[in-house]
Amino acid sequence: MQELHDAPLAPLTTFRLGGPATRLVTATTDAEVIAAVREADDTGTPLLVIGGGSNLVIGDKGFDGTALVVATKGFALDGTRLELAAGEVWTDAVARTVEAGLAGVECLAGIPGSAGATPIQNVGAYGQEVASTITEVVAYDRASREAVTLTADQCAFSYRHSRFKAEPDRYVVLRVRFALEDAGGLSGPVKYAETARALGVEPGDRVPLEAARETVLKLRAGKGMVLDPEDHDTWSAGSFFTNPILTEEEFAAFHARVRARLGDGVEPPAYPAGTGRTKTSAAWLIDKAGFTKGYGTGPARISTKHTLALTNRGAATTEDLLALAREVVAGVRDAFGVTLVNEPVTVGVSL
Repeated sequence: MQELHDAPLAPLTTFRLGGPATRLVTATTDAEVIAAVREADDTGTPLLVIGGGSNLVIGDKGFDGTALVVATKGFALDGTRLELAAGEVWTDAVARTVEAGLAGVECLAGIPGSAGATPIQNVGAYGQEVASTITEVVAYDRASREAVTLTADQCAFSYRHSRFKAEPDRYVVLRVRFALEDAGGLSGPVKYAETARALGVEPGDRVPLEAARETVLKLRAGKGMVLDPEDHDTWSAGSFFTNPILTEEEFAAFHARVRARLGDGVEPPAYPAGTGRTKTSAAWLIDKAGFTKGYGTGPARISTKHTLALTNRGAATTEDLLALAREVVAGVRDAFGVTLVNEPVTVGVSL
């Protein structure tokens, strides 16, 4: 287990932002992960668990405690059953499932981060989310001080949420288990309209797995959502805000604000999100509130490829990023009466 002191954290995040950690530990086995967590708990030391760093906004002052990098490895395939160690690179694991001819996560290609982070956020994109295929999550429970196995139902998955996100200081994910589908080399039914158009098929159709994966990768790259060290549009956390889910009353008030601001003929995006609830598009809200692609003049700006991504243009600080995020939140609230919620986890800072 590697240990460093006063170690920079910015290189461990896709934003490339944040100050140093008092202590940085890198664990390569489940036993090392558990030992590091127990040590922190026994000594009352604050603990920050880091996977791929793609969903973290760390303050400029850094982290006064132990930062634990989960670098475990393990890809085990038994028929259609898959078990991933938490430290596995997610996009590499997706590529391997496609090579194995198994469907279920092919439209989640190109998402940066580690496998262990996927159940925490209930990662989803292009019509798929991991909640559809996860069967169990093995985690270290800091309350009972033992490794536990949680079923999918116990994970309490919902839109970009889970039991792990609801109790962020309790569980440290060790392994994730999936049930994939053997559809004879074909993908799952294509659910996302943009993906279907790009593939030239109808929603609900199946396509060759590699075609689905490659199409998603191209769509993501066009929005700056595939990591590229040379492209500052990818120095981000991907989608910075979640899509708002509104009650009937909230959506009616929002709809009225849209018509007052943009005209009677303008209809905002609206998708069913459960009984009495409607999901709308955060990207649409940001754009229509006046924050277009490339917005900003400082070192933190909106991506030139996608309004939902806030980016570090190379010399930003975390405070630069937060100032931009607060400006966007305030602008959308003033324009439409909807408050955006950040998707990345903040450490030592808040909006």
